[in-house]
Amino acid sequence: MPKSKRDKKISLTNTKKKGLQFKQQLVQEVRECVDKYERIFVFSVENMRNGKLKDLRDDWKKDSRFLFGKCKVMQLGLGKSKEDEPHENLHRLSKQLIGQCGLLFTNRPKQEVLDFFETFTAPDYARSGFVATEEVVLPEGPLPEFAHSLEPHLRQLGMPTSLQKGIITLVKDYTVCKKGSVLTPDQARILKLIGMQMAEFRVTLKCMWDKNRGKIKKFKNKSSKSRNGTEDNFSLRIEADDEMDENEEGNAEVDVEMDEEPGDEND
Repeated sequence: MPKSKRDKKISLTNTKKKGLQFKQQLVQEVRECVDKYERIFVFSVENMRNGKLKDLRDDWKKDSRFLFGKCKVMQLGLGKSKEDEPHENLHRLSKQLIGQCGLLFTNRPKQEVLDFFETFTAPDYARSGFVATEEVVLPEGPLPEFAHSLEPHLRQLGMPTSLQKGIITLVKDYTVCKKGSVLTPDQARILKLIGMQMAEFRVTLKCMWDKNRGKIKKFKNKSSKSRNGTEDNFSLRIEADDEMDENEEGNAEVDVEMDEEPGDEND
């Protein structure tokens, strides 16, 4: 039977798409921040949490500004070529905006920013899809920290529980997750219920543009074991920071070879 032409889906959501006006506003904000602040850092985020980023914005709002949006839109604000960049070499900085990246505009000294983010981490609850960093086993016995009304919910999550004298009790040892396994939604909920924060919100600085010099410095981050159990470059222990070559177009897909510029730690 053919479909009725009257059978049309009507969206009842109130969520509106971010249109042209929003994108133009973001481009304008980037341009205004370029004029207002002395330095721009490109950063990436591991285990993104909006609440944690908001806390960072509040802590740095006196002399800095975090912008996090679509990379292609922020690239327009910085300029994608020499002809449309508001300041020298910003088009090279825009080429570093690849993946989940943001911009930090600040008047703080370079070394102060590096030192802060080298040690900055914010623990949080892991979500489904996260790679477990350790094995979690709950021993057999009572779970007095949970209200008795939660017992059906815990059983629904897969925990072998029963209600004994009004107290939720594990009838046998229960392995919540094993190290290296990908968490399911139920496992993530259990970890949150027992108060175990396995994930870490972290910010990695990729490079910096300095207005006074018009130069870009790219940071080489020491590879380390990530909290998601994989080898990555999210450690903020800076091995070296080097000036990008004049002819380097800043393509993040290519390893940039740069001559080290000693004696520049106080820039």
